[in-house]
Amino acid sequence: MKLVKVRDHEEMSAFAAKFILDKIKSNKKVALGLATGGTPVRTYEMLIEDYQKNYTSYQNVFTYNLDEYEGIAPDDPNSYHAFMFKHLFDHINIPKKNVHIPNGLSNDILLEAINYEAMIDEIGGVDLQLLGIGQNGHIGFNEPGTPFDRETHVVTLTESTRKANSRYFESNDQVPKKAITMGIATILKSKEILLLASGESKAKAICRMFTGEPGTDCPASVLKNHPNVVVVADEKAVSKLEATMNVELLLR
Repeated sequence: MKLVKVRDHEEMSAFAAKFILDKIKSNKKVALGLATGGTPVRTYEMLIEDYQKNYTSYQNVFTYNLDEYEGIAPDDPNSYHAFMFKHLFDHINIPKKNVHIPNGLSNDILLEAINYEAMIDEIGGVDLQLLGIGQNGHIGFNEPGTPFDRETHVVTLTESTRKANSRYFESNDQVPKKAITMGIATILKSKEILLLASGESKAKAICRMFTGEPGTDCPASVLKNHPNVVVVADEKAVSKLEATMNVELLLR
């Protein structure tokens, strides 16, 4: 894994936006794996700003989202479907048919997971997967204990993850208890991975990800097994890592 240390969330987002734009501009057709949550929002804003200024085309961009809550309709404001359209898709020229997000309202949620995995297999894995990291080291909704060979599946969310996501709902009770998510094996099929981390709350997970052997106690640690991973983390996110080991920090 390559670690890029930046000053703050703004610089992290700028690095990520340029990284994604370079990928789009250097390929006639590109498949992006996208993430939700607070971490990538500013990155998406910068992609929109670039589109408005430079008219970068998304006509040949295909997107595959990491996850979606089970039991929430796509037009529910708290769905990840609605999140992606609000924060990105409604503001760029990506064809709607190129957007792929798991259907949390599927009549057969297990079959939905199988079909989503097959769709990703059909393209040979995404070209660039954007990831955040949970405070407990989860990637996507792959919580600690998830086997590394797990493909897209239905997961029961931990209370810590539900609590972290409760800020988007009126109460913690409204946060869904299950979700459909790309599995760790699915993520590892990606040709390239870009993981973003910002803030002191991510410092413990970043430290564990880089130190010790890959283990299911920290799902993100499996990224050590991938040949092409860039981790972009700000000063607060790398604080515990810097205190425990010497590591080459590549500044932008």
